Amino acid sequence: MRRATAGFSGLLLMAGLTGCTSGVPEPDDAADRFARALAAGELAGLRGQPDAQGEYDDLLDSALTDLPRTVEVVDAAVVEPAQDGAEPREATATLEWTWNLEEYGGARWRYRTETTLTRSGERWTPRFEPGVVHPDLQPGNVLDLAPVAPNRGDIVGAGGTPLVTERPVTRFGIAKDQVPAGRAVASARELAGLLDIDPGDFAQRVRAAGPDAFVEGLVLRRDDIPARVEQGLSGIRGGLAVADTLPLGPTPDFAEPILGTVGEVTAEMIEEDDSLQPGEERGISGLQARYDDRLAGEPGVRVAVLGADGESSTVHDEPATDGEDLAVSLDQRLQRRAEALLADVGPASALVAVRPSDGAVLAAANGPGNDGVNIATYGQAAPGSTFKVVSALALLRDGATPATPMECPTTTVVDGKAFENYDDYPPGALGGITLSGALANSCNTAFVDAAAGLGEGALADAAASLGLGVDHDLGFPAYFGQVPPPESETEAAADMIGQGGILASPMVMAAVVASVQERSTVVPWLVDDVRSEPTAGVAPLREREAGQLRGMMREVVRGGSGSALADLPGPPVIAKTGTAEFDRDGRRLLHAWMVAAQGDLAVAVYVDEGESGSRTAGPILEEFLRSAR
Repeated sequence: MRRATAGFSGLLLMAGLTGCTSGVPEPDDAADRFARALAAGELAGLRGQPDAQGEYDDLLDSALTDLPRTVEVVDAAVVEPAQDGAEPREATATLEWTWNLEEYGGARWRYRTETTLTRSGERWTPRFEPGVVHPDLQPGNVLDLAPVAPNRGDIVGAGGTPLVTERPVTRFGIAKDQVPAGRAVASARELAGLLDIDPGDFAQRVRAAGPDAFVEGLVLRRDDIPARVEQGLSGIRGGLAVADTLPLGPTPDFAEPILGTVGEVTAEMIEEDDSLQPGEERGISGLQARYDDRLAGEPGVRVAVLGADGESSTVHDEPATDGEDLAVSLDQRLQRRAEALLADVGPASALVAVRPSDGAVLAAANGPGNDGVNIATYGQAAPGSTFKVVSALALLRDGATPATPMECPTTTVVDGKAFENYDDYPPGALGGITLSGALANSCNTAFVDAAAGLGEGALADAAASLGLGVDHDLGFPAYFGQVPPPESETEAAADMIGQGGILASPMVMAAVVASVQERSTVVPWLVDDVRSEPTAGVAPLREREAGQLRGMMREVVRGGSGSALADLPGPPVIAKTGTAEFDRDGRRLLHAWMVAAQGDLAVAVYVDEGESGSRTAGPILEEFLRSAR
């Protein structure tokens, strides 16, 4: 028994004899050569059937034509004649076909067929007919293979609300088979003008496509199609609108830098993973890319016999395995509200809201000025005076209390470097104040002068207790900030006011204020089944420390830099404002920050360029807290 494989060539279907039994040649060799010819798809030399090659080719669709297959002779037997003494002139052979469907997500498909061989002299000749390829095939039929795409899993938010799910879209393009060849490019330019896309690029793609191709120009959400597009499409020859669905969020930009997008695989993706196929849709960025294997599911494959009358009959079916949903913590209402509040902010910006009781990230919004960059959870910027919450904890652990006296001069000098308070610092809060007053009014000079008394690593340890500077793998891009050892006395002083070597993301600053509110270290989470506990070895935030911090941050609202939040209805609000100086293009600019907590909600707002934390970030945070109730 010999196995026939694709790649066989030089068929000699009309030559060669097998061994003989009682003077009658056996059909085995002829059957075996026929099997190899079927596997290779080369029947041009079949004796007495000059049209066999064309008939064979017509039976298989293009996908099956190029698919690896083997054909093996299971049995070949002479049919004894009815008349005694006559020599056998007919034989039958049983063939086992094996198709490798791995390219389409399937396994190996096996079935058996039969063929008849007739003898002339000592030569056996197989007979080709459709049933040799598959038992259900008849003349005029086609054996058709079709991949079966799985349903992609949804990304599901708080309360089980689908955030990213299949939503109706319309694909606008040119159907080249519905427009004269010489007119297709002109139609492409007309459609490009209607859709407001690059006419040169679209015309080139239409020109390069095959004569029967549908060339897509733009995909629009069903509810976002302008009336002028619907009205103008009918006047463009070959213009076509195709209804479809795509996995999309509730709005075009909903948490896109974090959740990511789904689209057609790129050449770069195929180069990295040769299992991907051109035209296949996969996760391109964000959580859609990171959890693509889980969300995408496994494709299936279906093979059917297509009749000349258009009827089809499935002969092999491997169902697709649908993707699994991915549960995340985002609250759709809060996320949309956060994005709406950032919509008119020109510079890069972000708002992150965390639930202190369990660390759930309820909103992680990125403003339009971010150009698609995820600053909300992965931004890296000096946190300015919002970091004074950490510095205050370090001082409390060093023996201070909220009532400990401090000095707040207009200017102080450390190793030749002058430090000042912000421009509109209240004159009445200068001079002798307390630690609580220094935090409430955000006195830079008081905190800078306190740096010298802190032991090595005290600031980093306090930051870690509030969730800053200790990395965790949360299953999404998350930056927890840094508190590196200072390289000089000047840097140590700058660190106390959230500059120097200190960096943070809006997410981790939300975690800092959430930790104070919860009275224990809060580690944020976004993906439901990827959560992290506070790192072992980090000193826990003690109840008394947290209570002192809450009292001081409450004073920020009562009469300090966060007084705009004083009239918010509901539970008491704690807060801290912050600005951080930085240089860009020869200009001295300010990052604007504000963090706050009310009830079971902690929020951080960041604006890359602003006037101050209270003036720039403050109104955004206030409106968010008001609307979050």
